[in-house]
This record gives sequence, structure tokens and C-alpha cells, in this order.
Amino acid sequence: MSTFLSGVAVLLSTLALGCSGYVAYEVFTLRQTLNATNTASSTIPTQVPSPTATTSPQATASPSPASATTSAISPGQFVQPAFGKKAEVELLSAKRIKDPETGNRDVVNLQMRIRRLATDGVVGSDVISVATTTARNPETSVTYKGVALNRSTGSVSLFQVRPQASADAYIWVRVPDGINNLDIFVPDTAAFKNVPISN
Repeated sequence: MSTFLSGVAVLLSTLALGCSGYVAYEVFTLRQTLNATNTASSTIPTQVPSPTATTSPQATASPSPASATTSAISPGQFVQPAFGKKAEVELLSAKRIKDPETGNRDVVNLQMRIRRLATDGVVGSDVISVATTTARNPETSVTYKGVALNRSTGSVSLFQVRPQASADAYIWVRVPDGINNLDIFVPDTAAFKNVPISN
């Protein structure tokens, strides 16, 4: 009987020793995991400021395009009567663009809005030939013409525009690079003087 009890005691002590060893191993593993987590979390704050550092130069660089548009035409800045008082033409923009065929920046895209004012008295011959619009260097008086007929909206007939309605039109004019202001001559419309060209 005593031999059986001593055997059971030895077996239990062996199991207790094995369990304590397993517990010690688990505690060691848990400690290693916690240490790894702590070191990873300590590196996160050093990585967090980097995105803000990359976004701040973009915020400081963003005002530059706004400063480039200071020479753009303001709404209502260039409005002239056409066909007496039957209509008015407003220049919306005069922007220098690159010629897709040559790659040179010697083209100015003139965009305009033609508004019919008269309710009557408009006849079929009241047509503004946008395609024959010309520009002039105010300093040298050199005249510049349209690039081609397919680089404009052609003509706008006031007879086909309802009273108080408008039609938008455009034309590409060949203007050498380096010229920043133009006098614009739209047919049957008063001249636009010293119009700034935006880039």
C-alpha cells in the first residue's frame, strides 16, 4: 500500500514539475511578444510625422497656380456693343496654348460670349463672323489672324439667337510667344483694347 502511494506521489510530482515548466515557457513567450509589441509601438510615433511633412510642401506649393491667373480676364471686364445696340460681345478669356501640330506656344485661344439684346429689328444678315477676328500688338501695330477655319466656331447669327440669350464662340489666333497684351477686333463689334493674355 505504501509503495502504491509513493508511486502516485512520484507521478503527481512529475506532473507538477512538467506543468510548472510549461507555465514558465508560456510566461517567457508572452513576455517576448509584449516586448516586440512595445518596440513596434515605440517606432510608430517616429513614422507618423512623415506624412504631415510630405503634405506641408504641397500646401505651400498650391498658391503658385493662383498667382499665375492674376492676369486672367475678370467677368464683365471686356464687353463691347455689336451691330449698334442689337448685341454685345464679352471676352471670356485670352489664353496662350500650345499648337498641337507644331508644339509651339504661339497660339492664343480667344473665347467670347455673344448676347442678343434687341427684341426686334434683327435681320438675317446680322451675323458676327468669329472666324475673321484679328488681333494687334498694341506696341508695334502688327496684326495677327486666325490659325485656320476649323480652329473657330465660324459665324454666329443674331437672328437665330433669342432675345437676351447668348451663344459662346472661340477662335485660335496665331500670336508669337512673348506678347502679353493684344487689341482684339471682332467683326461688327467695337474694339477690345489692351487685353491681357494668360498662360
